[in-house]
Formats: sequence, C-alpha cells, structure tokens
Amino acid sequence: MATHKALLMCLGLPVFFPGAWAQNHAPPGCGPDLDPLYYNLCDRSGAWGIVLEAVAGAGVITTFVLTIILVASLPFVQDTKKRSILGTQVFFLLGTLGLFCLVFACVVKPDFSTCASRRFLFGVLFAICFSCLVAHVFALNFLARKNHGPRGWVIFTVALLLTLVEVIINTEWLIITLVRGGGQVGPLGNGSADWTVTSPCAIANMDFVMALIYVMLLLLAAFLGAWPALCGRFKRWRKHGVFALLTTALSIAIWVVWIVMYTYGNKQRHSPTWDDPTLAIALAANAWTFILFYVIPEVSQVTKPSPEQSYQGDMYPTRGVGYETILKEQTGQSMFVENKAFSMDEPTSAKRPVSPYSGYNGQLLTSVYQPTEMALMHKGPTEGAYDVILPRATANSQVMGSANSTLRAEDMYIVQSHQVATPPKDGKISQDQSPKNKTRW
Repeated sequence: MATHKALLMCLGLPVFFPGAWAQNHAPPGCGPDLDPLYYNLCDRSGAWGIVLEAVAGAGVITTFVLTIILVASLPFVQDTKKRSILGTQVFFLLGTLGLFCLVFACVVKPDFSTCASRRFLFGVLFAICFSCLVAHVFALNFLARKNHGPRGWVIFTVALLLTLVEVIINTEWLIITLVRGGGQVGPLGNGSADWTVTSPCAIANMDFVMALIYVMLLLLAAFLGAWPALCGRFKRWRKHGVFALLTTALSIAIWVVWIVMYTYGNKQRHSPTWDDPTLAIALAANAWTFILFYVIPEVSQVTKPSPEQSYQGDMYPTRGVGYETILKEQTGQSMFVENKAFSMDEPTSAKRPVSPYSGYNGQLLTSVYQPTEMALMHKGPTEGAYDVILPRATANSQVMGSANSTLRAEDMYIVQSHQVATPPKDGKISQDQSPKNKTRW
C-alpha cells in the first residue's frame, strides 16, 4: 500500500503543481513563463501550429488590404450593375477575415472560451461566405439572361437573411448542448431541477459536423446556381459565374476531405490530438480559396467598364466631329462667318444709307457694283449731306493691301498723270470748261 501511495504521489505531482511542470518541461521555442494554453503557437517540435499561424496572419493582412482596395474603388466603378454587388462582396471579405482569425482559436489548446467560439463561429462565418456566394449567383442568373439584375440592397438582404438562419441555429444548438437538465436534487425534495453547465469541448465530432448541415446546403446551392449563369445570352457575365463555380467546387472538395478526416480518419489512427489541426487546416485552406479564386478576380474586374460604355467612349470623338459637320452643313447655306475687314460707321440720323458692302456675306459675288474713285469724281457733288450719301468705311491693314484697293489707287494715278501730261493750251478753253462759265450759259 505504501508503494502504491508513493507512486500515485509521484504521478500526481504534475497535476497538483502544473506551474512547476510547465517551467521544467516547456517545449522548445516557448518561454518558461508562457501559459501552456498557447504552447502550440511557439512549439518548434510540432511545427503545424507555427505554420498555420503564419498562413493565417498572411491571410488577415491580405484580406484587410483587399477590403480597403474594394472600398476605395467604389468611386471608380463605371458599371452600375457591378457597383450593386460591392456591399455583398465587402460582407464576404468580413466573413473571410473571421475565418482567418478563427484559425488561431483552433491552434490554441481547447478550453471553455476557445471551444465555444469554435462551435458557434465556425458555422456562422462559413454561412456568411456561402450566403454571399448564393446571393451573387442569384444576381448573376438575372444578369446573364436579361443584363439587368436586382438592386444592391436586395442582394445584400438575401445574403444577410441566409446568414441569420445559421446564427439562430447555432445559438439554439449551443444553448441546448451547454445547459443540460440535472437530476432531482434539493434538501426539500420538491422536484426542482438543478441545471448544470457542461464544457463546450465535450461534444462528439459527429455532432459538430451534423450542426453544419445548413452550411453545407448553402454551399451546394451556390455550386448548383453557378451553372445556369454560364448559359446566359450575355457572355460578359460568364467569367463571374466561372469564379463562383470554381470557388464552390474547391470548397466542396475541402469540406469532404476535412469531414472524412475529422469523423473517421482520426479515430482510425487513434490520434484525437489531430482534431484541432484538422479544423485549423480546413479553415485556412478554404479561406485562401476564397481569396485566390473569388475575391482577387472580382476585385480585378470591378473597375472595368461595360461593353456599352466602352463603345460609347470609343465613339465619342467621332460623334463630336459629326456634330460639328452637321452644324456646318445646316448653317452653311444661311449663315456665314462675319467678315470683320470692314466696319461701318453708320450715321445716327433716321435716313440710314445702304452700304455697298452690306450685301457681303463672305462669298465672291461678281454681280455686285462697287463704285470707284473715278466714278465718284465724274458724278460730281449732289444734294444732301455727304455722310448720308456716302457712308464712311474704315479698312483694316489687311484690306489696304487687297487687290481692289490697289486697282483703285492705280486708276487714280493714271488719271492724275494723264491730266498733268496734257495741260490746257489756252485760258479760253479752261474758262469754257470752268463751272462758272457753264452757269452763265
């Protein structure tokens, strides 16, 4: 008996003194003062925790950057149909970010808080992602056939309602499994029930998987709904259907593998310690599938204009030239550019003369009579004010060098030279030609 007691005491020392055991037997890579709950995050002997921690950390950073890019690209989205999906896609990114964060809860050793978060958030976060895929596929089926889909708030509401169903299911399931009815106790024996709270980690693997049936139905609906979107008339929406189809197909493969491993493989290998790595690997693999095969392709397509807008952008310069051409053709027969070479100084009197240049419309007219200086000299003065008969005209420097003004100057020069060359022979002839003698006769 003494030997058995001594053996039990030796075996019980690590139980009664866990702090001393942790200080002496800390795994390599972890500090002696670290809580044993977080040994998987730094244990170099079991590298799966460190690897998954690095993969999840990179996923958190990538998802955060993609969310900022998607929100910042909102003012640059030219296609209103793609803009209506942005709210649902941001909601999808939030669910993906939660999956990466939940990886840390699966790497850390199980306790009350980590097990409760796994059981509740595992289904809810996957429900967010798959509900957004179902809502997007629902909109793509309209767009591929009619090129007109539901509004953005309708798509987001569909995703939100589908997610709320899983929230209600998980909440009810968590309350029922954690709070169980006890036996008949009590000092008075009055039949009052004593409710005891069990550990959230005390659940079978099969029960955990069965609680995710609704999430599996969402995944199956997204996969089946993506196929009709590939057969629509408008081919530009097919690539979005391909993104959703490829993402859901890979997700189905991941779910089949981890469910088989979680419910059957670990028991066959007699290694239940691989339950946590199985869940963590499933979370990280599926979250990176969402990022690589759905989020990044959608972000790369969100700012591209629709074919109608591209056609209008290409035709806009040609349409402008055509508009100017039509305007010129319409106004070419009745409207002409005003010739500002001459500016008329019209008198303020009631009788306004008709300028010889009033009929000038920018075209060469051969039938317009333009009196020269010689014609005015031979005509002589008439009654009336000079400014009423002959309006004054001012010419620009460019007109002074025109062909008409040069011709008139030459004519004047010829007349003057002719008069100088033939002077009057006697005063009689000049007297006869004077206007005074004419008035006497």
